[in-house]
Amino acid sequence: MNVTLSAAPSDTDAKERAEQAYSWRQAQRRESRKALLLAGPLLLFLLITFIAPIAILLLRSVQNPEVPGAMPQLTQALHHWDGEQLPGNAAFDALALGLVQASNNEELGSVARRLNFYSPEMRSLLTKTARALKRQPSTDWHSTLLTIDPRWGDHDVWFVLKRASQSPTPDYLLNALDRRVDSHTGVSRLPPEESIYLAAFSRTIGISASITLICLLLAYPVAWLLANLPSRQSNRLMLLVIVPFWTSLLVRTTAWYVLLQPNGVINNLLSGLGLVSHPLQLMFNRTGVLIGMTHIMLPFMILAIYSVMKGISPVYLRAAQSLGAKPFTAFMRTYVPQTLAGVGAGCFLVFVLSLGYYITPALLGGAGDEMISQLISVQTNQQLNWGLAGALSAYLVIFTALFYFIFNRLVGIDRLRFG
Repeated sequence: MNVTLSAAPSDTDAKERAEQAYSWRQAQRRESRKALLLAGPLLLFLLITFIAPIAILLLRSVQNPEVPGAMPQLTQALHHWDGEQLPGNAAFDALALGLVQASNNEELGSVARRLNFYSPEMRSLLTKTARALKRQPSTDWHSTLLTIDPRWGDHDVWFVLKRASQSPTPDYLLNALDRRVDSHTGVSRLPPEESIYLAAFSRTIGISASITLICLLLAYPVAWLLANLPSRQSNRLMLLVIVPFWTSLLVRTTAWYVLLQPNGVINNLLSGLGLVSHPLQLMFNRTGVLIGMTHIMLPFMILAIYSVMKGISPVYLRAAQSLGAKPFTAFMRTYVPQTLAGVGAGCFLVFVLSLGYYITPALLGGAGDEMISQLISVQTNQQLNWGLAGALSAYLVIFTALFYFIFNRLVGIDRLRFG
């Protein structure tokens, strides 16, 4: 019996393979560097115009620069204050000198606005005291401040100053959850009449979920029709889905503003047909928000589902029916599971986009339909409270990321595809 033994590879062959592998890796690195250089301008543009502004806004949610920047001596004096009794004379002296200095440097307005977020009376107290200090030079600032306004002997006023002088601060993040730091009980909940942000978050999630469900119910049959019609007819109908993307968002929302008003087209049509005796309230309420946002979000859902349905062969349905399944049973047990990837992608896309929507709820919604994006806009444009706006934005980003993580864990694309 002959046994043939294969010869071991020579050192030369091994060296050649190692050199080839090294050359291949070098080529891959060169290609990666070329791709990075080509994408570099776009990445830099995104960093400057998108990522950096978002990061700065989120960073503002823990920054507290007004009082430390305008009155550093007071900040240092209050840093060593234990908060039990009134601070010593050094803190009174630092407060008086800081108010005069901030007034001369035109920084008192920003300090007063910041303190006014803690207590509405702080703005008037600071401006009154600063004006009086300029007319009353003194060496005993403790007595002078108490003479100007007895509130400077109030422990809570000094506690507000101490809170405003701490940076970084959790105050904005607490306020965004309807909480605050109290001088007596620590973290406490705001009174019901001041608690608006948790309700706004809940309302935002509820509206977004409702719009997602409505879009799913409307988009699924439309996507099925587009996927199963002949190509010529399907392409014509697809234009009706894509055309809204060519129209300005503000124009589409304003069009609904005209259609839904009491004397608008819809109410006039219903009245002319005798279906209603008086105009329906279709705007400045939840109904208007749902109608307007559904119209805007529907194309996203249709396209997401259609992209999956287009790749499903009709053979599966025919095979199920040939094995004895009724049409409805074959559709639900054979066709629908194959479309769940598109359904999941569409629901995720519509829900996330709805969370941060602003224009449509602002134009068509009422006082009880404010979404969190509207409150962020109010804080940045009207209240100039960038810290609270940053905190609200941070929670919105965190919730969106959390929802994305849960979505991937529970109904990820792979699980949807083979569900």
